[in-house]
Amino acid sequence: MTSDASGRLPEAFLTPGGSSFMDFLAGHAPDLLPGRRSLGQGDLSSEVPHGTTIVAATFPGGVIMAGDRRATMGNIIAQRDIEKVFPADEYSAVAFAGSAGFGIEMVRLFQVELEHYEKLEGATLSLDGKANRLSALIRGNLPMAMQGLTVVPLFAGYDEDIKGGRIFSYDPTGGRYEETHFYSVGSGSLFARGALKKLYREDLSETDCVTVAIQSLIDAADDDSATGGPDMLRRIFPVVGVVTADGYRRLPEDEVAALVDAAWEQRHRRPDGPAAPSLT
Repeated sequence: MTSDASGRLPEAFLTPGGSSFMDFLAGHAPDLLPGRRSLGQGDLSSEVPHGTTIVAATFPGGVIMAGDRRATMGNIIAQRDIEKVFPADEYSAVAFAGSAGFGIEMVRLFQVELEHYEKLEGATLSLDGKANRLSALIRGNLPMAMQGLTVVPLFAGYDEDIKGGRIFSYDPTGGRYEETHFYSVGSGSLFARGALKKLYREDLSETDCVTVAIQSLIDAADDDSATGGPDMLRRIFPVVGVVTADGYRRLPEDEVAALVDAAWEQRHRRPDGPAAPSLT
């Protein structure tokens, strides 16, 4: 959509409409929506980079989300430092597993969707409302998922009503599910979730919760070749986002590095990971 010869914006930009940016695109530039594109026939999943693995966990007063940095294309490592965890808005975070290009595009569209709503309505969506908007966006990508270009996000945020964090997972058709305490998506999710089950406690501090997430990603990388553990040679570490009543913040690289170094030292003493907390 471009301006006319006079330099004026098209009428669509000047006409009052709804608060959904996705609905605006569907009505005026549907070819910009990922699910409206045609990429030919056949399964394309082995021809594009895919990203895994993402974990999220709540702690008193907030929620953390962490993602490994590897993207694969078949049996090839396509990228060693991809980022999969992003702020959705001031009080929520979103991450993706699956087709990397479409995943990043979906995240950006979701960010614009939330910002568009806030500017038009003068208020932010509730956390449930944000989760529902992401569900609709995933549903629109179903044609791409049928061609093997599946994107499975993980969404989390701070809920003012409960004064704590909440986590939402999705299936490729847009089905939305609220998870309790922790969750993981991606090819290494089975192993990451097993580690989370072993190490998670409801009374974890923010730092301890991040440490548990890092340990779960190390476990995932230990058993899943598509998941990249901390790259100690290149000093490439997981991206970690934290959401509390103060908003979203990305954990600084040096803080993540210090926690990874401590976890790595612990792995030298016990390669299979820390023992579960005592029940007594």
